[in-house]
Amino acid sequence: MRWRHTLIVLATAAAAALGFSPAAPAGEIQGRVVLDGAIPPARTVPITIDQYVCGKEQPSGDLVVSREGEIRNVVVWLEAPPPGAPTPAPATVSMDQKACVFVPRVLIVPVEGTVEFLNSDPLLHNLHSVSRENPSFNRTQPKGRTIPITFGRPEIIRVDCDLHAWMRSWVVVAPHPFYALTDGQGRFRFDNVPAGSYVLRVWHERLGESTQKVTVAEGPATPVRLPLRAR
Repeated sequence: MRWRHTLIVLATAAAAALGFSPAAPAGEIQGRVVLDGAIPPARTVPITIDQYVCGKEQPSGDLVVSREGEIRNVVVWLEAPPPGAPTPAPATVSMDQKACVFVPRVLIVPVEGTVEFLNSDPLLHNLHSVSRENPSFNRTQPKGRTIPITFGRPEIIRVDCDLHAWMRSWVVVAPHPFYALTDGQGRFRFDNVPAGSYVLRVWHERLGESTQKVTVAEGPATPVRLPLRAR
């Protein structure tokens, strides 16, 4: 889908787009996030209200895994950015409420960037955030309304619709360009990374967090496999 491709490109190529020119020779990180353990059965959520729009059941959406165990919607970032990495320029991205699901479920926005929350459904939704570093919000959202929210501090923020309890999404507020979101094959990439040693941090809403050290060399891409334990 086009919006997924756009998010991945924006996240993984952000350093180049922002004009970051490392002083040291640069390399590239190419990785995959995979499930460590048996793939759990897919979970569904029964729907008891607004079935004319929402259907009778929905996938839980909190764990999307390919047959090979590759995990979608994992956030990967460099724990400490390279020296001289710029602060990302403010940007605007969109999240829709469509067929009673947040689309996308997870997105990355730079610090001081704005998320335009849409409601494409012919019914009432709301937006209720759970945050510590950014102001919380709880806004009703009729059909067709766009609500822009600007996020000023780095944080991973949960956003729910209280009217439809299964609806959940996540906004990742990034303080530097080296953040990425995995695609359907669990893949992520960072371009233009100065040679050196780094710590990769990994976050998933259901599987939790982990870290892994990686050494980047000049030239060919550094391959990385990041396992997350099944739960």
